[in-house]
Amino acid sequence: MNEFDQDILQEIKTELDGLILELDEVTQTHSEAIGKVAPTHYVGARNLMHYAHLRTKDLRGLQQRLASVGATRLTATEPAVQARLKAARNVIGAFAGEGPLYPPSDVVDAYEDADEILDEHAEILLGEPLPDTPSCIMVTLPTEAATDIELVRGFAKSGMDLARINCAHDDETVWKQMIDNVHAVAEEVGREIRVSMDLAGPKVRTGEIAPGPEVGRARVTRNETGKVLTPAKLWITPHGYDPVPVPTNLPGRPALPIEVTPEWFSKLSVGSVINVPDSRGSRRSFTVTRTFDGAVLAEGQQKAYVSNGTLLEHDYDRSRVYGIPAVVQRINLKVGDRLILTDEDQIYDPSLGSGRTPRLSCTLPQAVGAIKVGHRVLFDDGAIAAVCIDKASTPDGFNDVELEITRARPQGVNLAAYKGINLPDSELPLPSLTGEDLQHLRFVVKYADIVAVSFIRDVADVEYLLQALEDIDDPAAVERLGLVLKIETIPGYEGLAHILLTGMRHENFGIMIARGDLAVELGFDRMAEVPQLIMALAEAAHVPTILATQVLENMAKNGLPSRAEITDAAMALRAECVMLNKGPHINDAIKVLNKMSRKLGASQRKSRLLLRKVKSWEE
Repeated sequence: MNEFDQDILQEIKTELDGLILELDEVTQTHSEAIGKVAPTHYVGARNLMHYAHLRTKDLRGLQQRLASVGATRLTATEPAVQARLKAARNVIGAFAGEGPLYPPSDVVDAYEDADEILDEHAEILLGEPLPDTPSCIMVTLPTEAATDIELVRGFAKSGMDLARINCAHDDETVWKQMIDNVHAVAEEVGREIRVSMDLAGPKVRTGEIAPGPEVGRARVTRNETGKVLTPAKLWITPHGYDPVPVPTNLPGRPALPIEVTPEWFSKLSVGSVINVPDSRGSRRSFTVTRTFDGAVLAEGQQKAYVSNGTLLEHDYDRSRVYGIPAVVQRINLKVGDRLILTDEDQIYDPSLGSGRTPRLSCTLPQAVGAIKVGHRVLFDDGAIAAVCIDKASTPDGFNDVELEITRARPQGVNLAAYKGINLPDSELPLPSLTGEDLQHLRFVVKYADIVAVSFIRDVADVEYLLQALEDIDDPAAVERLGLVLKIETIPGYEGLAHILLTGMRHENFGIMIARGDLAVELGFDRMAEVPQLIMALAEAAHVPTILATQVLENMAKNGLPSRAEITDAAMALRAECVMLNKGPHINDAIKVLNKMSRKLGASQRKSRLLLRKVKSWEE
């Protein structure tokens, strides 16, 4: 080598030696925290802190210099950081005519052992995936899974590895029925299907909005010339009985379900003409066209607005209308509009006048107190963004936060009651588990395989959770339970290394990347990078990852995937588990994801590309 090359090699050696020494110091600095992890996580804990330290540096220059001499670019350091640096140091030493500074066998073993440790941890937490499918598939169970075992059977036969139950819905009776059906189906298909249960955590939502008038619409459909194509429809059932559901296969607009007195209902038959006063002051005529067991269908050629209490007439006999729910009122918000968020328990009524600034309560009053001027406030999964421009106390001592809307669609966004609120800049004085969560946790420990916990922001939240598990009087079940921390907040992402280190005190451990809330808090522009960074840090810790939210969502809902979500699913399959949500075509989505997993399992290992043979390019 010429003198210039020797200078480059010496520069690289010096930098690598410095990094290797720093990692030894990192291990010493965090020795107390590392010493608290479960024994099976000790290697991963050391490597986690090594990787976290490495990523605080800009190593692009070193990578470029390594590449310039034909050595590793350090692009796959996650499994064994120090071993990768030592391997690079040995290579550079060899280029300089030196013998290996570190035993090559130790370097090779560290890298191989890291992959084996992660695989073992994934199998302990998630169970064994289907053959040749490196990623497990978790499927969210709908309520119907409690009573429809055929639904669960379809999921299992399509390739479901884990069933997910969301504790924000239903109750313990329904959950137990779901779990029983999963276990029964697992026995049928001859493989284990584990059950994961999500604890809801504190939910910050918009408060109550007064209901609107009890009025409904029966609507026609027309062509471009105004000709009626399908009539308006009334679905009439007797009041005081369980109403027969409206058929889903009726053509045109949905039928308006109404209830009438049983005596009046009994006189209706095909051909009966019903006079309907429209709430706008006109009258409409509907004719009974079909009868059913406990219901009749009446059709008309004009749109009708029908209110509760309206008097219907047939053959000089009358009945009042019952059963029409109140219209859900919303607040339309555009960019530049103002909104007051208050910690007062009050109901906002939009009908009181359009000239007033809407004043909306919050389901968690403590959250309002945490908002400061300049803090961002996001509503309804980020559909509306606002910033706090003022904060004041009312004469009654309540906090009023004045917000200015900074993002909404041009026509505005309608904000309803009980929609989610994200506060990415505010420090909420709330524990990660509510009283209800603690109650549900006992059920999960007894009946499920995994608990997934929301609202994890820092080490204190994880310690609180671990203590809550320790307080449950069933240590064997707690030790067996898989613990998954959902990473869905800015503090959770920024403090991830120490959150992982604390969670690793529990042997059966993993994380979930909850992309929905994470995207709302971080901003959509950062979602191209952040999930991959989280996955990389978890890989360094040898901790399995579940990737969630909107994977193959279009396919699950509509039966056909978009091109973009196929590419997204390929990235998701770098995780040890991928979560699918509910949808009428979920079985198709499971099958597609399974097929992709088998294919990509031969082409990628985490972020590492495997050079399998490409048959399409054969000459």
